[in-house]
Order: sequence, then C-alpha cells, then structure tokens
Amino acid sequence: MTAPTPTAARRGRSRRAVAPLAAALTVLVAGATLTGCGRQRDSAVYTVMNSSTDETYHRWDAQAMARCGERLGVTIEQQSVPAAQVMTKALRMASSKSLPDIVQFDASEMPTFADAGGLIDLRRLGLSTGDIPQGIINFGSYKGIYYGAARSVNTLALFYNKDMLAQAGLNVPGTWAELRDTARKLTQGRRYGLALSAGGAEDGVFQFLPFMWSNGGDERRLDGPRVVEALDFWKALLKDGSLSRSTVNWTQADVNDQFMAGNAAMMINGPWQVETLNTKKSLHWGVARIPVPRAGSGSVSPLGGAVLTVPNTGDAAREKTAGRIVACLSGEREQLTYALNSWMVPADAEVAALWRKRVPELDALAGQVAAARSRTAELGAGWSGVSLALQSAFQSALTGESSKAALTRAQQRATSGK
Repeated sequence: MTAPTPTAARRGRSRRAVAPLAAALTVLVAGATLTGCGRQRDSAVYTVMNSSTDETYHRWDAQAMARCGERLGVTIEQQSVPAAQVMTKALRMASSKSLPDIVQFDASEMPTFADAGGLIDLRRLGLSTGDIPQGIINFGSYKGIYYGAARSVNTLALFYNKDMLAQAGLNVPGTWAELRDTARKLTQGRRYGLALSAGGAEDGVFQFLPFMWSNGGDERRLDGPRVVEALDFWKALLKDGSLSRSTVNWTQADVNDQFMAGNAAMMINGPWQVETLNTKKSLHWGVARIPVPRAGSGSVSPLGGAVLTVPNTGDAAREKTAGRIVACLSGEREQLTYALNSWMVPADAEVAALWRKRVPELDALAGQVAAARSRTAELGAGWSGVSLALQSAFQSALTGESSKAALTRAQQRATSGK
C-alpha cells in the first residue's frame, strides 16, 4: 500500500488480508492466552497496542489515555506499531504469553483474532451498546458477540470541486446515470471527470463495495448479476474516458492527489483526506453521498476504522479493568474529541449529532455512515478470501476481461479458498 497516512482508522480500510496467519493464530492463541500471563505485570500499569505511529495521532491517543488513566486511577501506556504489523505483533505476543491489555485492531482483521478465541466479549466486561447504531455494533462484532468498541468510524463519499461543477453548469450527481453524464462532461484535456481507486489491494475493494452493495450485490455470490452490473458500470466510466486508466494502480491517497492537483473534478474518498484538502485554500470542495443505481435507492457503503479489544489473557481482574479503560476511551467525551481531531464520525449516535453541528460541511458523510455496513458482518474471518478474489476480478475486468468472466473466477477462488 502506498498511502502515506499512518493508521488504519485514518485510511479507512484495512491492510492486505491476513488469511495466511489464521491457522497459526488459532493454535497459538488457543494455547497461549487461556493459560494465563507469561510475565509479571505492574498491577497499576496497563498497555494499549495501536497503530498510531503518526506523531499527531500518537499525541491525541496519549492525551486520551492520560485523561482516562486519571479518572480510573491507573497508568495507561501506549505501544504503537505500523498498521500492517498489528496482527503479526499480536500473534507473536500471544505465543509468548505477553499480550497487551488492549489491542486496537482494524475492524476487518478483528474477526480473525476473535475466531481463534483470543478476545473477550465486551458486554461481559460491562460495556453498553445502547446508543450505537446496529451497523456499528456489527462492525465490532463477530458471530453476534461484541468484541470491539469503535471510537469513530468512517466511510466513503463523493467529493466534488464546487468551482468546476459551477463553471460547467452542472449539479452534483445523485444516480449512476447522472454520475456518468456529469463525469463525461467534466472530462476535458488532462482533467478526468472522476477519480477512484481500483488498485489491487483493500483500497480498491473498499471503493467498489458502495457500487456493489447499493446495487444489491452480495459478497457471498460474487458472480451474481448485481455485482456484474456494478463492475460493468466502472468499465463504462473507463470506456467513456471519465476515469484514468491509471486508476488500476491508484491508492486512495493517489486519488486525493489527483483531485487536489485539479486532474479530477470529482473523487470517491473518505474523511481521512480532509486535513490534506484543507491545506489548499484555493480548492473549494463539497461532499455528497455516493450516487446510487436508481433514484430512490439507498446508498450503502462500507464502514472503515478500528476497534478497541480486550485480549483473553486469563487474568480476569486485569481484563475487567481493561474493559473499563475501553469504555472510557470509547465514551462520549473521548469520541467527540477524537472525531473532531481526526475528521472521523463518532460511533455513538448522540455524539454524532453533536459532531454534525460542529462540522456541518461533512454532514453527508455522517448520513452515509448511518447506512454503512461492516465488511465482515456476513462472512467474518472469511472476508479476507473474498477481498482477495474481488481485487483480482476488477483488476482483470478493467484491463480487458469481461466482468462476468472475471467475477465467475473470483467466486470460484473465494469458494475454494485458493
């Protein structure tokens, strides 16, 4: 992945699939966590492992942990590792019986660890989900058990250059037909009407899902007609010249670079780009929901972000206190602070309402989040295989193969697990 942003939460999607780790993880977690801690721990010091390697995110998390530590009468230490290493680091720590008290997993990776018996049900530790939308509860759940608490979530939306649309006398598109027509009219010279990521990684899958899901496509049947139609729509945009042929190589960060440079009038992207967008004062951008196949259809996109989990260390007393720390870090006060810092949407519905008032320019994103879905809700730990199959399918389709043929092979690959 070439995106420069430091955390999975900020990027709004997960790293490459971790399926090759699953078998080893099951053995090591089952054998390591249930037998108790392998080292002595300071009873007043608790550790949170996350991917906040970026200086600003690390500082925001440290401040939140200091506040929660003071409220709870404990010291909370932060251990940050690169986003792509969180799962492998947790695996190594499980094997040496040295798991931290709390691990912040990308939500799409969490089911793999939960499936191996490595996590504690947060409801058992006293956490409530009363004000959290069901989609976000599912985001942190596996097989109906609530393992991960989100502080904030994100999803994708349509970003557009207000000046370019106004100069062309065009309205913000709301349907696929309008998006195709608007993108075609905005494509001039070196400027494309639309930019999106169709790279062979989770970035591309994350961007394809709003088109697939809003059209009624199902991740359990990748060769279904609704999925084929969605991929055919991408191919039509490419055939029109409204998308760059380089889109098959672009990450979401690359898409944002094209938009900021004026090489794209619209883009599909997420709130993690807002901080960078705001550095260019001459760029007047707006946000809208991702266009839908037909007027009146619902726009369904994937939830992105990370969840706070409590590993199964076998130390019930520490797990209970870790649960209280997770409750504090994901509580209303800390959610709002974190969301305002990071431009993400608070997980709690009441906090999200306050957030909308503070950042009205992102109201469309909050609306998109309300209808968003977890990538792992249907398939759990099996999502990684489907993701890899989809990546291969749209790469093949956008470089010449028919959508039907590419997705038929993808379904075979996902079913076989190869």
